[in-house]
Amino acid sequence: MSTVITKIRPTKGLQFINFRELRDYKDLLYFLVLRGIKAKYAQSILGIGWAVIQPLFTTLVFTIVFGNLAKVTSDGLPYFIFSLTGMVCWNYFSGTLTESTNSLVMNANMISKVYFPRLVLPLAAVFSKLLDFIIGMILLIIFLFVYRIPLSAEVLMLPVLILLLLMTSIGMGMLLSAMAVQYRDVRHAMTFLSQLLMYAAPVVYPASSVPEQYQTLYALNPMVGVIEGFRAALLHSRSMPWDFIAIGAVTATVLLIVGAMYFRKMERVFADVV
Repeated sequence: MSTVITKIRPTKGLQFINFRELRDYKDLLYFLVLRGIKAKYAQSILGIGWAVIQPLFTTLVFTIVFGNLAKVTSDGLPYFIFSLTGMVCWNYFSGTLTESTNSLVMNANMISKVYFPRLVLPLAAVFSKLLDFIIGMILLIIFLFVYRIPLSAEVLMLPVLILLLLMTSIGMGMLLSAMAVQYRDVRHAMTFLSQLLMYAAPVVYPASSVPEQYQTLYALNPMVGVIEGFRAALLHSRSMPWDFIAIGAVTATVLLIVGAMYFRKMERVFADVV
């Protein structure tokens, strides 16, 4: 009787995402996404109501502080709906950064005991936040009707903008989660970093407030194209910012590739370091 010998070897060099392996572990990814959703709202009185309360009350505070007191321009739109559109996008992005950064460290027991593609963990963190994003979008559509802002054909751009948002979130998630395993300071810096990054994106102010000579540099932040694109598609505040979207797409693609390569490089030592 012949004997079958299977040799397990580490990957060599810098490689991109192993989609075949992810496909084989899709059930684990699905389970972790559900676990992430349930864990957030477990033993909570309001449950998914927090997905409504957080962007709504944050937008109210921003409307009072930036819209009424500081008189920040909103491209001729009511400041509340202007800010809410930015907050729905930003809450998803900042939430994925925090969750994905902690995903490997928080699941150290799994990593050290059983093999599975480690990329499943930051991906689950990114996908589990989609429920909050969908609820935020429903809330935003309700206020579009309240403010009597009609939908137009430009709403067809939303899938492209959401894809850009996902690419940015996954790229940053892979990069930061791998860094957080070796450098624990990354986890502690995330709260400060997410707040700082918010003011580097047009959440509480329009991109038109940035001087024209700096707008190309400003657009390197993919969230600029995403947020301004959402406002153009839903609020008709401006024409579709193709230049911001194109520049942001290049940056998001670079983040995705660099994040995947760095994650694959560090993946070999996760079990030892974590």
